[in-house]
Amino acid sequence: MIPTGVKVVLASHPIDFRKWPDSLLSLVRDAGSDPFNGSLCVFRAKRADRVKIVWWDGSGC
Repeated sequence: MIPTGVKVVLASHPIDFRKWPDSLLSLVRDAGSDPFNGSLCVFRAKRADRVKIVWWDGSGC
């Protein structure tokens, strides 16, 4: 469950859906954000029919 008050960051451009979580974290860093600050980062596919969500819940697992 996602807690109330979590910041949601939407990617402005579609991504290559073959990317793994480490690559997605790099995209977040390149955009000037910290992927470990509790924000929920949302990426979409080129056709906008799928999304990938990266969210660090603080557990490290």
